[in-house]
Amino acid sequence: MSYLKFDKSRLVNLEYSLSREVLRSNRAGSYISTTISGCNTRKYHGLLVCQLDELDGDKHVLLSSFDETVIQHGAQFNLGIHKYEGDFYEPKGHKYIRDFEVDRIPTTTFRVGGVVLTKERILVENEQQVLTRYTLIEANSPTVLRFKPFLAFRSVHGLSKANLYANTKYKKVSNGIKMKLYEGYPFLHMQFSKPVEFIAVPDWYNNIEYLKEKNRGYDYREDLFVPGYFELPIKKGESIVFSASINEAGPNALKAKFTRELNKRPPRDTFMSYLMNAGRQFFVEKGGSHDLIAGFPWYGFVPRQTFVALPALTLDQDEPDLFEAVVDTQLKQLKDGLFPNVNGIRQPAYNNIDTPLWFFWALQQYTNEAKNSKHIWEKYGGVMKQILNAYREGTSFNIKMNERSLIEGESENLALTWMDSYVNGKPVVQRAGMPVEVNALWYNAICFALELAEAVQDKEFTKQWEALPKQIADSFINEFWCEEHGYLADSVKNGAKDWSVRPNMVIAAALDYSPLDREKQKQILSTAKQQLLTPRGLRTLSPRSADYEGICAGSISERDKTLHQGTVWPWLLMFFVDGYLKIHKRGGLPFVKNIIEGFEEEMTEHCIGTIPENYNGNPPHQGKGAISQAWSVAALIRCNKLAVKFVE
Repeated sequence: MSYLKFDKSRLVNLEYSLSREVLRSNRAGSYISTTISGCNTRKYHGLLVCQLDELDGDKHVLLSSFDETVIQHGAQFNLGIHKYEGDFYEPKGHKYIRDFEVDRIPTTTFRVGGVVLTKERILVENEQQVLTRYTLIEANSPTVLRFKPFLAFRSVHGLSKANLYANTKYKKVSNGIKMKLYEGYPFLHMQFSKPVEFIAVPDWYNNIEYLKEKNRGYDYREDLFVPGYFELPIKKGESIVFSASINEAGPNALKAKFTRELNKRPPRDTFMSYLMNAGRQFFVEKGGSHDLIAGFPWYGFVPRQTFVALPALTLDQDEPDLFEAVVDTQLKQLKDGLFPNVNGIRQPAYNNIDTPLWFFWALQQYTNEAKNSKHIWEKYGGVMKQILNAYREGTSFNIKMNERSLIEGESENLALTWMDSYVNGKPVVQRAGMPVEVNALWYNAICFALELAEAVQDKEFTKQWEALPKQIADSFINEFWCEEHGYLADSVKNGAKDWSVRPNMVIAAALDYSPLDREKQKQILSTAKQQLLTPRGLRTLSPRSADYEGICAGSISERDKTLHQGTVWPWLLMFFVDGYLKIHKRGGLPFVKNIIEGFEEEMTEHCIGTIPENYNGNPPHQGKGAISQAWSVAALIRCNKLAVKFVE
């Protein structure tokens, strides 16, 4: 019995089914994503989306969709669905859906008259290959299945258009064909587990529309190429497996391969098991490197988010080796004490002030779990010293320790912190000067480094840095705290203090080494609870502010304007919960558990079985942004672990 339940009576309702998306990924960098109706609503949707290092390292949609048709007595029932202009859907295969389940893998059940057909789709763990198993459960007469592939061969960020340059020729392979529309791409092999007839009917299907892209203000019409269709008979009780892959498959082994892959998948039978499984989907292992995708479907590898999400996504799943492997991959990109904004691109920017300090925080969580101070200092101590020295001496973008021992940074028209949205080329929230969480992280990093150094008797390091924590703490209180307000300024520049109520101060209150005493931490968390906390995370700005934006909607610039002016981010919850439990201890458990359990309803909304990037600041807090975000998922896993610790 599946843990997640869907209203079967509403599966044929497009308003219901188009708003619910399915996502599966693998460690080869591939993913499949569509809606539970099978109708793609994003340019990022597809049944085989691959990271192609040989092309440009980006993700590309090869197989966009795959329409199935049931044929009996010459009558055809098409199970596919595509949207065209004017809310016109053709074919209307959604009307045949009778059940949808997502336990180990997504399973759709269709009923066409006396025919009952199930479709199960699985992404091979470490290959650029998707397998789909069709099983004919019921049939009263001879049945034939027809399959029509819709090909894109383009970046997830673009759209394909009918053209004369596409290579529309195909080559036969065992039980199927292979094609590549453009040079530089690999072949897409489309094969079946039993002999199949391919009928070539090459054609472009023009002006297929993606509703989500239209609503987001992007181009939303695409032309997809269909080379023809496959046809084969199927008997009652029989299963066939279809493979789409960049490598040729052995057809006779496809059924066994599907079963092996299915047996690898752990069950999803509780809220936390869904979160744990969602967390596994962000990791990519290629060419000896291990990285973490920040979010699906459009994000790449973002070191800041990697360090924030990594402890919960590895250590809480008992994978310390994976933790170190990802950290080691990040360190290859370290330059002048800074990490790039994004990994894996040709010319990365290094304009962030906080990411190296999140590196310290991640190592701190590892140390707390493994109690391995000696190992951490021996392996990473040199890098930690390098980063701390870079901050103290100064690095790019005027990032440096000032005369008050605090960290400041500024660059014209650049946002150096995580609040980095832009409108018309200018940051919405620049936070130039001294951001509050950056300086709290700076204090925490030095205290943590001293803890490690003292544990292994690194007296030279201790002598160089032991006087700084008190200086930083005193300066921090003087610069950021106001007894009258009862909370911290969000940033300070040349003595001018921004008293906007934002969640960054919550990070300062929750760190293992905080420059704040218990009473100040309590006041900060109380303010955050009153003005920022929602059932889906913390708002980025208090609704009492004149600049507050409670709805993230409209054009690209309109959405970017709201992202850090009121939009809710779930990742911040891990710091609120950590700080709240430190203050209230077991007495705070009922409140915290209520927040965590409130996310269970999200498992059947937006993207099934995971947590999105952010939410509207105003109720009912609709999910926004990327449909599955690593640090959002990590936050819920960590919050649950913090709560369990107090129970134990």
